[in-house]
Amino acid sequence: MTRVELLQLLIGQARTNGFEFRRWYVGKLGLPWQSARHAVEMLAAERRYYALLFSHEFASTFWKPGELMTFQVPMQSFTRRMKDGSIGTVQRKGYTRRSAREDAWLYHLKEMAAAEEPLRYMRRYLRVEDDLEEETAEAAAGGFEE
Repeated sequence: MTRVELLQLLIGQARTNGFEFRRWYVGKLGLPWQSARHAVEMLAAERRYYALLFSHEFASTFWKPGELMTFQVPMQSFTRRMKDGSIGTVQRKGYTRRSAREDAWLYHLKEMAAAEEPLRYMRRYLRVEDDLEEETAEAAAGGFEE
């Protein structure tokens, strides 16, 4: 998935929650409006998408207060001391998580600021067909463990 496609999906999800992209683009960036496609390409090409992602207006509409959010937690691996005293590597599979918080957008802004790549962080909160196809393939192959 390209950066432009990802930004379009993020903006689309925020727009369904009430975000006015055109008003934000003209007001915050001070650029003339030509089309939605052109605006998204400008954000992607010049790395201006940081202004969008960290905008309180965008974040508060993308993560609605109290709204149940579904997102993907990626696979993790870390080392820890085991019961027998040895140091071992723990592998955790990725999983889907659901959460409902009143101040979810503030929490996510803090987490996104700490993330290495904010777009990758945002990607976890989009349920797109690629993810659904992967989950279906895993289920068919018996990839789910209990």
